[in-house]
Amino acid sequence: MTLHLHDTLHRRKRAFAPRDPNRVTLYVCGPTVYDYAHIGNARPPVVFDVLVRLLRRTYGADSVVYARNVTDVDDKINAKAAKEGVPIGQVTARYEAAYLADMTALNVSPPDIAPHVTDHIPAIVAQIQAIVDAGCAYAAEGHVLFDVSSYPKYGALSGRNLDDMIAGARVEVAPYKKNAHDFVLWKPSRDGEPSWPSPWGDGRPGWHIECSAMIEQTLGLPIDIHGGGIDLVFPHHENEIAQGVCAHGHAHGDAAPEEYSRYWMHNGFLTVDAEKMSKSIGNVLLLHDLVQHMPGEVVRWALLSAHYRQPLDWNQTLLDQSRKNLDRLYGVLRDADAALAGFAFEPLGDAEASDAEMRAAELELAEADLAPVLDALEDDLNTPEAVARLFALGNALRDALNDPDADPRDLAMARWTLVEAAGLLGVLQMSPTDWFEGGDPAFKAEVEALLADRVAARAARDWPAADRIRDRLTELNVVVMDGPTGATWRVKS
Repeated sequence: MTLHLHDTLHRRKRAFAPRDPNRVTLYVCGPTVYDYAHIGNARPPVVFDVLVRLLRRTYGADSVVYARNVTDVDDKINAKAAKEGVPIGQVTARYEAAYLADMTALNVSPPDIAPHVTDHIPAIVAQIQAIVDAGCAYAAEGHVLFDVSSYPKYGALSGRNLDDMIAGARVEVAPYKKNAHDFVLWKPSRDGEPSWPSPWGDGRPGWHIECSAMIEQTLGLPIDIHGGGIDLVFPHHENEIAQGVCAHGHAHGDAAPEEYSRYWMHNGFLTVDAEKMSKSIGNVLLLHDLVQHMPGEVVRWALLSAHYRQPLDWNQTLLDQSRKNLDRLYGVLRDADAALAGFAFEPLGDAEASDAEMRAAELELAEADLAPVLDALEDDLNTPEAVARLFALGNALRDALNDPDADPRDLAMARWTLVEAAGLLGVLQMSPTDWFEGGDPAFKAEVEALLADRVAARAARDWPAADRIRDRLTELNVVVMDGPTGATWRVKS
């Protein structure tokens, strides 16, 4: 099946055809690093990580270039640094490190390029100058503003006209603006804020121009796919298109938005218990806290449980079901590992064929089994359908395990296919033993030390100590199973 993606600009699914199959380019708007990311911030990187995995499988790992930026200068960053009395770099380094650690916990592969705004100020200044030279921006009182009326196709991405945009957007109405909907490309910094030189005075870039300049410098135009949350369609991505196109003199409607990005993808909103996340409500869930208390794969599974373009309601039932689903799949892998203990998985094929030919035959069979999962993902990243087909692979492996006459080779092939398919979704990346023991080496060491103390306390008939150990294991959500050869354990579902 050919990969089809829903393009926000065209408002329909389109067959994906990269400009150059040997260099497929993807850009996703990344974090503004002034605080820990909340769970809604985690949806775009997880969704587009699935897309990158699919693209790399289709075009080759070396043929996909994935960029995800880091905004490391911003009003909120400045405010945090001023409050703490430290340079902005100290704030941004702290929260970028936390963000990357959280992404690792979610099995999100790092991007090929992670451009930082503060490393690209010259490119940003150069692009602003190009927009001014094209007659699409103007300087006023130390600011440079984009003249929205200079680009007639402004609004094509969001489907809004200028009157709607003015009514629906929080725009700064300042006396130096020609029109209320014009937006800032460069602005003067306040005393004590980070500042860089420019032809219009010392200052710093506006938010929208940062991505446009970094995309052009790191990937070149047009890129194949631009992704982000649905909240970025307007004004951020709308402004990106206008800037990116007009920087090359394509004003007055003589260039289409596709000159900037050929496909646009946006994931839906995330709510918490059917309410929008809000500090005033007190329901903002930090990803950093969630991954301290549950496996990252549970969080990732939950984020992929709904189609990426649909809203996703985050609640405890969703997390509980996600854990149960993963337990089920890891359970069949654990049983397969037990059944295959000592089995050497050798290539399939004619005994007289070369090893390469035998491996090719083996992989051809495996690819046929993978096809249903691939087909689901190639249909605009239909992760709910992909999950259903993943369970079908798990059931097939379970049926083979229940067949006393099953060939170990068939079991091994079925296991390989399940893990390979799951890898496209970024799950089943741990060993079953580690999964059921919590996946954290420090956690495992603590549990096993407690079990050793439990054995000693029982041998000494120190029942109060044994009770304290039991209570601590309960706090850790650990189930202990005593058997004739000793105690085994797992994390409670």
